[in-house]
Amino acid sequence: MKKINRKILFPLLLIFLLLSAALLFFDDSSLSSLFNKKSHIPYSDFYQLVEEGRVNSLVIREKSLSFTKDGNKEVFETDNPGSADLKERMLLKGISVKEEKGADQWISLIFDGLFYLVFFGIFATVFVKFISPNTFKVVHKTGVKFKDIVGMENLKSDFSQIVEILKAPAQYAKKGIRLPKGILLEGAPGNGKTLFARALAGEAKVNFIPAKATDFESMFMAIGPMKVKLLFSKARRKAPCIVFIDEFDGIGTKRNYSGSAIETENTRIVTALLNELDGFNPNSGIVVVAATNSRTALDEALIRPGRFDAKYTVPYPDQEAREELCRMYLNGKNFDDSAKPEKISALFKGFSCAQIESIINRAAIVAVQQKKNSITIEEINLAMKEI
Repeated sequence: MKKINRKILFPLLLIFLLLSAALLFFDDSSLSSLFNKKSHIPYSDFYQLVEEGRVNSLVIREKSLSFTKDGNKEVFETDNPGSADLKERMLLKGISVKEEKGADQWISLIFDGLFYLVFFGIFATVFVKFISPNTFKVVHKTGVKFKDIVGMENLKSDFSQIVEILKAPAQYAKKGIRLPKGILLEGAPGNGKTLFARALAGEAKVNFIPAKATDFESMFMAIGPMKVKLLFSKARRKAPCIVFIDEFDGIGTKRNYSGSAIETENTRIVTALLNELDGFNPNSGIVVVAATNSRTALDEALIRPGRFDAKYTVPYPDQEAREELCRMYLNGKNFDDSAKPEKISALFKGFSCAQIESIINRAAIVAVQQKKNSITIEEINLAMKEI
């Protein structure tokens, strides 16, 4: 269908351009002489007729004047001198005056209309793209629970009470217990902050609205704060829910009043976040979970008590967790005794979950390249050097 439309569009555009060129080539007086065959008289004779009161009606065009005289219907034509007060003088003489646009004036209007149509079309498209109600998707079922996360047992225990409050906020409100407005998860990249937030929503069986710092960035000023309002407006409609903001240090950094455009936009985004955090009821069923690599980079006003009440560190996996992760990532791969999970897990102390997965995957690739049937400790060590 699109191909057919393009084939039709090109001839139509060509015809339009040819007609426009023709209308520009023939001015209104030329067209008039072609189609109406009006008698042409010098402007001096026309002016004499006006002075004698013999002109009854006048049509003013861009380059010509058409008029009737002596009560007859015959139409005469003369040149338009382009006088600014021509219409006023004719009206003062009691002559019926009408103005008509010339062909080039119509073309100018058409092109002006097309320009504004394209301009506002582009503006509307950009606006819809950056401020679309579908910018932030609502995930009704994350499909992840705490049992799907390896390790983090202390964190799971700490969050169990939050899960219960999320399930029945009104019931806990009667006991004077409120949900924390915000929960801050701090930890190295790749340790499972996003996965944990999804599991929290899955355990509580509430909606999950994910966002990241880049969702609030825009080439246009004030779009970021508008997106913040859009996010929280959707959260209120979809409550109970968890709003998850990844890479929080990308938008919640300390405000800098240097006056630059970037810093001004960042300040507006932080201010909008503060207003939204203060604007919803603690027992409305909305919890904001933010993930950051560095808490020290965040604006102090954002992470004070009453906004982000709970702050947790997502740690590197311990020995038991590393062993379980190795077992999970080696599943479906061939490995010999030297690369058993309980042996290689000790090598990964201080490594994130993502790094462990990447190393084991790289080791499997190296084993295939070397035409080995299974992964050995040699491939693991080589992969660790490359990652």
